[in-house]
Amino acid sequence: MKKLIIALVMAAMPMLGFAAGGKVQLNHADIDLTDQESLQRGARLFVNYCLNCHSAKYQRYNRMARDLGMTEDEVKENLMFATDKIGDTMNIAMPEAQAAKWFGTAPPDLSVITRARGSDWVYTYLTSFYIDEKRPFGVNNTVFPDVGMPHVMWKLQGFQKANFSGDEDHRVFEGFELVEPGEMSAEEFDAAMLDLTAFMTYVGDPIQVERHRIGVWVLIFIAIFFVLAYLLKKEYWKDVH
Repeated sequence: MKKLIIALVMAAMPMLGFAAGGKVQLNHADIDLTDQESLQRGARLFVNYCLNCHSAKYQRYNRMARDLGMTEDEVKENLMFATDKIGDTMNIAMPEAQAAKWFGTAPPDLSVITRARGSDWVYTYLTSFYIDEKRPFGVNNTVFPDVGMPHVMWKLQGFQKANFSGDEDHRVFEGFELVEPGEMSAEEFDAAMLDLTAFMTYVGDPIQVERHRIGVWVLIFIAIFFVLAYLLKKEYWKDVH
């Protein structure tokens, strides 16, 4: 429990790539946590593009296999690159000290980032990188101004520029303009980022879907018990004056 609280606090800190920026209009992440195919695609994106620098150390591979409708062999073959033990958590090989030296601060663990920031924030962040030659990696982000994280999805999305109105102190974001296409169309990239956001939302609360399913049966039981209790009460008190 203590480790989970620490992780929540760390996720809320302004660290590499996932820190709070100014007020922005967040796009709604229309995700479905019961869509296992979407979660599987998101898991693939996560291990290929995020797990190199960011860990998800509260998520186990075997739990992911069970929840996402995959066999352990499928997970081992396609989603496990940092370990060969199916019961391990999704850690990375990069030492924190070295990461801090290379990037200025160690990339945060992403186990509970959607619980700390919300799915809409993560989805908007993933789709909001734009060209900014003033930044060390040549990109910035409208959700997190002066982002310290490179645009790792650039091959998929391409590069876009952000259009602003107003002066430097009071800039108003007007929209993006694609200047260099990627491997995916805009619609395909948005769908991919929804899949990735869905997977990260699942990682933040793996039992959410099961909890909701059990909750329905609990409410049904309470409703039936209420009726029986009421009828029993009437029967018990009918001769009491």
